[in-house]
Amino acid sequence: MGESTSDAAGPVVTSVLEGDTARLTVTGELTAAARRPLVRVVTDLLLQHEHALGRVVLDLRDVSFMNSGGMAVLVQLQRMAAPRGVEVALLDPPEGVLRPLQLSGLWRRFPLVDSSADGVAPGPEDGAS
Repeated sequence: MGESTSDAAGPVVTSVLEGDTARLTVTGELTAAARRPLVRVVTDLLLQHEHALGRVVLDLRDVSFMNSGGMAVLVQLQRMAAPRGVEVALLDPPEGVLRPLQLSGLWRRFPLVDSSADGVAPGPEDGAS
């Protein structure tokens, strides 16, 4: 199952469901404009696959920019998914996404998935420089 969503000012969001994992590929800027397409796709997934969905992986490799509005969208997606026992993980976030999450402390809320190992990468160690 593949689906693509795009608003004029927002990023392109493509979703693929594989087993109990939904992979959402985000292309473009992760700003407040991403709220509508991302929330729409995640809401549809949560409603259609209520008991079968265990994880949403956001593929952020093609995100060129993220601001505080984009961080708020990520937190909103996590708050939507958590009560249903669905984990929201970030796949290979580029430096422009990872750094703002680290500076804000939000990186601790999201498991990081490393595509080269096809697993969950450990987060930065506390106190590491």
